[in-house]
Amino acid sequence: MLSTSQAWLFLLGISVILITPGPTNTLLAAAGLRVGIRRAMPLLIGEFAGYLVAIAVWGIVIARAADVLAWLPAFMRVACSVYIAWLAMKMWRSAVGLRSSSPEKTVGVRGLFVATLLNPKAMLFAGTLFSPAAFSHLVPYLQSMSLFTLALVPIGVLWIAFGATLGTGRLTWASPERVQRGASLVLGTFSFLLMCTLFR
Repeated sequence: MLSTSQAWLFLLGISVILITPGPTNTLLAAAGLRVGIRRAMPLLIGEFAGYLVAIAVWGIVIARAADVLAWLPAFMRVACSVYIAWLAMKMWRSAVGLRSSSPEKTVGVRGLFVATLLNPKAMLFAGTLFSPAAFSHLVPYLQSMSLFTLALVPIGVLWIAFGATLGTGRLTWASPERVQRGASLVLGTFSFLLMCTLFR
């Protein structure tokens, strides 16, 4: 069980990492821009499910199989980098149609689930912030995941709301097309930096 001070430190660490720009947050903001807050809210289900699976898998791998599968972290970084680069290209190509509100023009719950599943933040959560006990005992796992969810939902809503605000035109310096292409560049840069970590 986490003490009160440990729980607050855990929540703070989770929040700091979750709020930083990355592939999942970029996709949430882009969805808010395209379809508005209400229609983008179901994407939080995909984000939560993606992190739930990825953190559990990485936690088990790190805790029990890291010595046997020493190649797995490098392989996962390559897979994450390639998928994020593909998302970046897809977002860039669709930027001209941003003002359309058709559902196929934005990422769905399944797409966000996959992007979050491959988000390297999950590996960071499992390897540094979640205690090893969370992956071998049910009570600490449920406590950690409850705190994680407590941070994830409002931060996800904030990113969606940020994108929706951009879509209202109140920020005259940022057209929807520029934001979408800017988001594409963020994803591309993130993919490149992730690949570079393999050569350090």
